[in-house]
Order: sequence, then structure tokens, then C-alpha cells
Amino acid sequence: MDKRLIYVGIGIIIAIVVVVVLILNSSNGVGNALIRQDNVAVPVQQLLQLKDIAMNTSLADAVGLGSAANLPVFTNTSAVFITNGKPTMLYIGADFCPYCAITRWGMVIAMLRFGNFTTLHYMTSSATDVYPNTPTFTFYNSSYQSNLISFIELEEETNTYKTLQSPTVLENNVFTKYDLDNPNVPSQLKGGIPFIDYGNISIQAAAEVDPQVVKGYDWAQIIGLLNNTNSPVTQALVGEANVFTAQICKMTNNSDPAVCSQPYIKQILSYQS
Repeated sequence: MDKRLIYVGIGIIIAIVVVVVLILNSSNGVGNALIRQDNVAVPVQQLLQLKDIAMNTSLADAVGLGSAANLPVFTNTSAVFITNGKPTMLYIGADFCPYCAITRWGMVIAMLRFGNFTTLHYMTSSATDVYPNTPTFTFYNSSYQSNLISFIELEEETNTYKTLQSPTVLENNVFTKYDLDNPNVPSQLKGGIPFIDYGNISIQAAAEVDPQVVKGYDWAQIIGLLNNTNSPVTQALVGEANVFTAQICKMTNNSDPAVCSQPYIKQILSYQS
């Protein structure tokens, strides 16, 4: 038999096996079948779904802290960070960072409780870092409006490690004072990302949940799981969102009673004290 025909036959068999494996992985929500949609705008329908999840108080109370850990630390300052007349939330991260990737899910849900994103884009973390290709969003070129808080975002590098945004003097000063020079931040976490400053009242250094929890899922699948309180995805993402929400309530002096009077807020803040 012609050897070329043998090689063609082997190639066809291998191709069939690969296709079958990909189909099985996709149908089970696992594997590496994620279709990258880096910098693709999030459709309005998915933003509305996320808004519904954010405003579902029964869900938030049922999850509470969930599986979130590494809670924010209070800075013991009364000098609230104000921009445009509102308490300000400063985020410093990078698109390549899988720990930033998982953190953004909770941030988006929490922030939707106090305002709205009119522009938000899909992103995946680096393909070569730990937890490769974690599905997430990017705050670069995002647009967020709230009557209660200001939001400053800084994505320092792309998911291929190219410089994207550089900190201003103000942003760098906040990071230095409340992270690098903050005795409440463990030494092993200083200088890392993600970093979130909640009006200088509390700060988040590093992620609260493991990026592994969303491995193998795409954005639609993750959102589809978030109404299931028994899902590890919900326990992680809604749990961290609740923690972030409690920080926003604290920095705004509970300016939105509909959100800040929920039982989980008091519970989470008691864990931090």
C-alpha cells in the first residue's frame, strides 16, 4: 500500500478524535474550548443579566461571604479619597493577570449595585501564565456611571504583557501609601495586583477566590450559573461581590439603603473588624 495513503488515513483518524474530544469537552463545560473574545464589547443583554444578578438581594443574602477569603483590610484613616465630589474606588490590575481576571467578576457585580456600565469589554488572562485564558472583562476603555461613587481603573499591561496604561502621580501615591507603606498588608502581598482602594477606607490586596473555579466555562456559562446558590462559581463570584459591596457601603457611609441595609453587609463588615 502507498505510504502516503497510510499517512492520510492516520491523519483523518487523528482529526476525528480531536473533534470528538473538543465536542465532549464543550458539552460538559470543561476543557479548553473557550473562544477568546478579547476586547469585544459585552452585549447589552449580558450586561442586563449581570445587573439582574447584582440586584437579586435574595441571592446575595443566601450566598453571603460564600467562598471568598483574604478579606480587605481597614486603613484606619478618616481621609476619604474623593474625586468629582464622590468617594472613589481605585483599581490597579492588568489584563494578563488571572487573579485580576477572577476579581473583576466580583467587582462588576458589586459596582452594578451602585451604577451601570455603558461600555465593558470581554478579556481573557494570559495564555502562558497560571490559570491560562481565564474568562473575564477588562476595565480598559470601560465606561461606568454612578451617582454615589467615582471609579478609577488602571490596567497596566495587555494579556500579552505589553504596556497599556501607566499610573498617574495620584494613583501611584495612593498605591504607595495604602499598599506598600501600609502595615496592615502582609509583606508577601505588597506591590502585587489586583489592588483595590475603597475611598482609602479599606483596601484589597490580591484576589479573594481561586481563578480555577471558572476554568472551562465561557462568559455565558458563568453568567448562567450565577443564580444557582449551590454552584461553586456562584459561591465564589457572588461571595467576592458581596465583600466588595460591603466596602463600597462603608466608604459611602451606607448612602444606598436598599443595598447597604442587607444582612450580608453587616455580617461581612463584622468579619473584618
